[in-house]
Amino acid sequence: MSPPLTRLANTARHLSHTTKSTIASTIMASANTDYKVRQIGAKNTLEYRVYLEHAKSGQPVSLFHDVPLFANEDKSVLNFIVEIPRWTNAKQEISKEEPFNPIKQDTKKGKLRFVRNCFPHHGYIWNYGAFPQTWEDPSHTHPDTKAKGDNDPLDVCEIGEAVGYPGQIKQVKVLGVMALLDEGETDWKVIVVDINDPLAGKLNDIEDVERHLPGLIRATNEWFRIYKIPDGKPENQFAFSGEAKNRKYATEVVHECHEAWKRLVGGQADAGEVSIVNATVQGSKGHAEGASAAQQVPHANPLPDAPISSSVDKSFFLSSTSAP
Repeated sequence: MSPPLTRLANTARHLSHTTKSTIASTIMASANTDYKVRQIGAKNTLEYRVYLEHAKSGQPVSLFHDVPLFANEDKSVLNFIVEIPRWTNAKQEISKEEPFNPIKQDTKKGKLRFVRNCFPHHGYIWNYGAFPQTWEDPSHTHPDTKAKGDNDPLDVCEIGEAVGYPGQIKQVKVLGVMALLDEGETDWKVIVVDINDPLAGKLNDIEDVERHLPGLIRATNEWFRIYKIPDGKPENQFAFSGEAKNRKYATEVVHECHEAWKRLVGGQADAGEVSIVNATVQGSKGHAEGASAAQQVPHANPLPDAPISSSVDKSFFLSSTSAP
């Protein structure tokens, strides 16, 4: 069984513009709760799921909606959910469509998806995951990228040295952001560091990353540009010519996507196929459905990892690896 998640820090007691709303009050109240993961099945199978539950009650909660975004009063520390541990290849993500939004492995044409190793990279080069309670609104065109949101929680690259595990919640601080343009949609990649990392005190903005971790920003840009090429797709494109924007800009993106999430769970935005079922967000359209949906979540049944094809370990040597 995966280890219990660490206690989440207290969230802010004062949220800008919406402090008195029912939804905001529920967000803050949930921050003092301990969570742990509930694994169903074996990794590298179609049945594999990682749910989150209250450690004491065992009540399932949504990784997307119930975990608070902010972890301290001034909102300088955020909660980040690990979907994919560093150096691994399985393309795992929070399921938007399933109640309580468990982590599962993505599929294409019924087959599990793995990212290729594009030399010199191996798997994902950071702990990759998402910010809870954020949503990239597909009906909103960002004024700078000129593209609409991708209908997902905000993607996050955590660059600290400790390797995470699926469903882990890390407390992080924002350093910067890149804007990938994926099939005409804005796909933000927020760069953060675990506040417990040995370098956390020296990393406060995007220029600090280059100073203390030279080459990582360039490698991050390269990774996102080329990782689909082995599957026969062209290089990915970026807004801002691939530039990583600073902490201030990234923080604005996070807050914009948090406000969009509030509209989503509050019923002011079209949820489409996105499940907004949750256990704690009172005032949301999905809260009333949470109790009945919880009964349908399977009991924990962790199994040993299933074997994967040796082809996942193959490295691809690509000629298109130029700097942005």
